[in-house]
Amino acid sequence: MSAQIEPWLREILRCPACRSELRDAEGPSGPELVCTSGECGLAYRIDDGIPVLLVDEGRRPGPA
Repeated sequence: MSAQIEPWLREILRCPACRSELRDAEGPSGPELVCTSGECGLAYRIDDGIPVLLVDEGRRPGPA
């Protein structure tokens, strides 16, 4: 998943919308980082090992 992201960088990444921690997940189009906040919950895709942490590009996870 996000193993391509340097460990030191992965440790400090936070959701740009609410500043909560991010967890690794697998989204519809590949690996992504998902906000751990129940109120926010945005999912950010990872393109070629680079997380796209733009609120406007974040995806609201739908029901499973």
